[in-house]
Amino acid sequence: MNIQQIERQFERIGARAKLHPPRVRPWGVPPNVSIDIGHDAEGEFFDISVKPAVLAETQVIDVQPSVRHLLLMTRQEAAKHKFLCGHDERHWFVAAVPERAAVSSVKAAFDALKPTAVHVLENRLGVKPRKRNRRRNDAFVRQGEWFFVPIENLASIDQRLIFRNEPISRGGGKPHLCEELVRQGGQLVYVTHGYPNGLTELERKRLISRKPNLRHLPWVAQRRNPSVFVRGRVRHPDHKTILLDGWHQVMMNTENESLAMRHVAFID
Repeated sequence: MNIQQIERQFERIGARAKLHPPRVRPWGVPPNVSIDIGHDAEGEFFDISVKPAVLAETQVIDVQPSVRHLLLMTRQEAAKHKFLCGHDERHWFVAAVPERAAVSSVKAAFDALKPTAVHVLENRLGVKPRKRNRRRNDAFVRQGEWFFVPIENLASIDQRLIFRNEPISRGGGKPHLCEELVRQGGQLVYVTHGYPNGLTELERKRLISRKPNLRHLPWVAQRRNPSVFVRGRVRHPDHKTILLDGWHQVMMNTENESLAMRHVAFID
């Protein structure tokens, strides 16, 4: 599929796509594929950087104009990477689809990006198929990449453990602000410049024993992979504010399980 063919497929969902070779940069080797949401005088567009050798193996494999989504696939060294491109409320987005899933349609991509626990709850509650890809059904409320699942047994919470207007974020994107938030469990780690994913106490001690000067960095104690529960309003500039009546567990979509995630420059 050539550049014009791919761009026409994006036009079918009301989007613009600009495909071009990777730009020369003063550091590192550019990736074979990079997808971002760009902005120009006409508004948003899909900014797709792809090396010529990979372009020949790049194609749109499903288009759904009625919901303004399509599924883009690239093949690199015998590995297939798939990207769900579409419109969510106010803006265009791109999400990498986990490779473990045999995905060949937009609907299947939606399903693959949904956490396993959400699938289980939908089946238990008997959520009808036509309601499963909505932003809200009996099993969850969704805002961007976050799923909020109602919890029944979290009634008594120590008020001192509740954070007010607390952000949640998967990386360097705009945070979603939660009116009330509680974290439970998880692993204690220490975070600082150069170690954003955190080190355990033992890992930090071993590091400092090798590099004593790192002792003076501003280490902050945090919890890695805690269970997170929110209640009340959840705000984000790119999404409609949602109101959660009662405590809901926070679950992120499965995009981080995808190897193709490294090709997505866009962060919500």
